Amino acid sequence: MSSWLMKSEPTEYSIDHLQRDGSSSWYGVRNYQARNYMRDYMQLGDQVFFYHSSCQTPGIVGFAEVVSLPHPDETQFIIWDKHYDPKASRDKPRWICVDVGFVSKFDAILSITEIRSIPELATMKLLQKGSRLSITPVADYESEVIMGIIESRISP
Repeated sequence: MSSWLMKSEPTEYSIDHLQRDGSSSWYGVRNYQARNYMRDYMQLGDQVFFYHSSCQTPGIVGFAEVVSLPHPDETQFIIWDKHYDPKASRDKPRWICVDVGFVSKFDAILSITEIRSIPELATMKLLQKGSRLSITPVADYESEVIMGIIESRISP
C-alpha cells in the first residue's frame, strides 16, 4: 500500500465534511500530474493524509483511505459546475477521481510549520519549492515519521 497527501480547502470540503459523509469522490482535480496519481497509482486501501490548505493553520488534520478504483470525475460533464470541461466527453473523459473514506480526525493539527521543522521530512513533496499539487505521494519513511508524531499525541 502507498500513502498520499491530499489537500482540500476546509471551506470547500473539510475533514468534518468527510467524517459526516463517510466517503466522497475526490473531484475537481484539474492538474494532469495529480490526475495521473489517482488514475495510475492509487489503489484500494491506500492511506491518505487529509490536509487542510488555504486556511489560518494549514496542515494534516486526519486520515482517510482510498475506497474506490479510479473513475471519471462527473463534474467535468456538468455544464453549470465550476469544474466543467467542454473538451471532456463520456467516451473520452479527461479527468479522473477516486473516492476516499473517513478514517479519523486528529485532536491536534500537524501544521505545515511543524512539518517544515522536522529534518526527516525535508524532502517531502509538500515542502518542495513551487509545489502546489493537491495530491502528492508520501514516501514510506515520511509516512512512518508522521505516524510516529500522531501516535505520540494520543493519550493512553
